[in-house]
Amino acid sequence: MATAHINRIGTAVPPHDVHEPFVRFVEGFMTERRDQMIFKRMVSRSGIERRFSYFEPVTDPDGFVADTEGFYTPGNFPGTAARMARFEKTGPQLAMQALDALNLDGERERITHLVVASCTGHIAPGIDQLIVKAAGLNPGVERTAVGFMGCYAAVNSLRLAHHFVRSEPHARVLVVNLELCTLHFQQTGNIEQILSMLLFGDGCSATLVAADETGIALKDFRATTIEDSNEAITWRIGDQGFDMHLSGEVPGRVQRALKFENERNDDTGLLRGLRPADYDVWAVHAGGRTILDAVETGFELAPDTLNWSRGVLRDFGNMSSATLMFVLQRILAASGTTVKKAADGFAVAFGPGLAAESFRFKMVG
Repeated sequence: MATAHINRIGTAVPPHDVHEPFVRFVEGFMTERRDQMIFKRMVSRSGIERRFSYFEPVTDPDGFVADTEGFYTPGNFPGTAARMARFEKTGPQLAMQALDALNLDGERERITHLVVASCTGHIAPGIDQLIVKAAGLNPGVERTAVGFMGCYAAVNSLRLAHHFVRSEPHARVLVVNLELCTLHFQQTGNIEQILSMLLFGDGCSATLVAADETGIALKDFRATTIEDSNEAITWRIGDQGFDMHLSGEVPGRVQRALKFENERNDDTGLLRGLRPADYDVWAVHAGGRTILDAVETGFELAPDTLNWSRGVLRDFGNMSSATLMFVLQRILAASGTTVKKAADGFAVAFGPGLAAESFRFKMVG
């Protein structure tokens, strides 16, 4: 049976760094001094330096920060329809940038399957169909949409590609993870919601998965759900975009669950009966600094183990399902240098449920 390999990954982000402007913009939403102090402390500890968006920040002479289009005007934030219209306009643009980075020249006609994951936009014809047209793919390509799963959709989209290649060894699967998280900023004084928005930026990855024995070999996939945690992470469609709830309890729940996985260490667990030290390289969804700290503590990892993930968090923030692919792209680029050939790897992402989706991989020539 054929083994699916991640052959290449291309990534792209919009042109505008909005992290610092966002911080200044939302400071005016908080009226309680205690909340303002908490926010400043969490900004300094976030581990994030840049996040990107299609919204271009502008500072008025009086110091007020907004975007040049007035899309986010205090007191008049856009409704869901306007946000979906922007997704339809800019989503395919960002996908094409990621495809350009993947460099499919001469290979587009060989793509047999397209898997598109996104939780930040809903349109019909779907974003998958728009990508087929914009990229010049075969109109008969087999399309699959992975919708509204959140951050761990990266793992689920790769799982689909894995099964396609295993069942059809000549399959060449294009996996696109497209997220425009900054379409869903909310005007609120709620400190928990503001801290959630502090994490997210926009990004897109385009990945070629095939049986060609180069890149990252995908081994097996496994998931687990933390009991009694349905409301820890929610992502619901509201009248003014999609409403994110990210409980402050999530890092603690993740840490305890992974500590349990580490201690039980049997064949049915996430670690497949191995110890964390048995894995040479770790690709962890960069959901936030506290999430990465929870993984490091729960699995008792060395302090530098998650540097790939921390670097992506620093440079781009949390881009939902695209984030793990950015981490894997950096690992792939380091293959043969700081990442040794034949290294065994472990990847994991977290999302609504509260669930963890994982897979094992091996670096190949």
